[in-house]
Amino acid sequence: MPIRPIHALAAASAVLLAGLGAAPPALAASPVHVVRPGESIQQAVDAARPGDVVQLLAGTYRESVEIGVPDLTLRGIGPATVIAPTTEPAGSGSPCATAGHGVCVTGTADRIVSGVRIESLTVEGFRKNGLSASRTDRLSVHRLTVRDNGQQGIGLERSTRSVITDNEARDNGQSGVFLANSVDEEGGALDTRGTVVSGNRLAGNRTGVVLRRTRELTVDHNSVTANCGGVFVVGDEGVPRAGSLTVRQNHVYENNKYCPPTPRLGYIQGTGILLTGAEDTLVTGNRVEDNNGASEMSGGIVLFPSVVGVPNARITVRDNLALRNGPADLADRDHGAGHTFAGNTCRVSEPAGRC
Repeated sequence: MPIRPIHALAAASAVLLAGLGAAPPALAASPVHVVRPGESIQQAVDAARPGDVVQLLAGTYRESVEIGVPDLTLRGIGPATVIAPTTEPAGSGSPCATAGHGVCVTGTADRIVSGVRIESLTVEGFRKNGLSASRTDRLSVHRLTVRDNGQQGIGLERSTRSVITDNEARDNGQSGVFLANSVDEEGGALDTRGTVVSGNRLAGNRTGVVLRRTRELTVDHNSVTANCGGVFVVGDEGVPRAGSLTVRQNHVYENNKYCPPTPRLGYIQGTGILLTGAEDTLVTGNRVEDNNGASEMSGGIVLFPSVVGVPNARITVRDNLALRNGPADLADRDHGAGHTFAGNTCRVSEPAGRC
């Protein structure tokens, strides 16, 4: 079905959203492309210009969506707006569909995609990532439900100043939220320039949050439970090193699902917050409870050498409540230099005396 004229779309969207309690005058400034079930999201995105809104009504849309337009908003009306895999043969469609992702926001080294907003919809059942973003700046992901995807729920690489807030990621094959410098290259950590991961609910994934080779970001006020592992800060010998970030005021509890080993990593079970190969990181004000397992990485807040044996450096673990984690509430297992443990409420530490 052809895309309707912008003026008609804006008027239709104003009526629709007024019924949902939104104020029509605030939306009038941006042209709105309304998409209904059975119509093409991609067609609307391709017709949009910077600053436009692509508004999806309730229903299921079976397609992958590739976004390269800056300052575009892709918005549903809540969990009842669902993006799911197409029934077309594998390999057909956009590069996003061919890769097996649901929604892609993709820039290049010469053309970073800035200011895209993805909000108020569900992305489920894709072979790889629910949302995959690469080479973006100021990406905002808000009130997204990503579930039952084969790899990451929300996966970002080479992206800066991202805001990932109030999302639900559950039962994804790898991480609920995954941030990395690159997924397919070695190298030093990426300066994210203040990325924020806040207020998300992460459950039933392999790992709740993974920060791999990243710097200068904050993970706060997230609920992380029923994963194999909670929050992982991962680095190695690359320069600049991973770290210079803050993990604060998260509730990380009962991450006791079993995940088998991989060629690079042993099995995961019962890990709350793990730091491996990182530096200059603050872990503070978290509630870390009832994470139990027999893995070498099991425990409440755990410092562990990287897969290539690089220890952490100058990690501050302060003012956390860590209780009923096993085999220890606080565990320094890599003997890196300059760590500080202070003001934590816990019962068992490795080595003893850190509580």
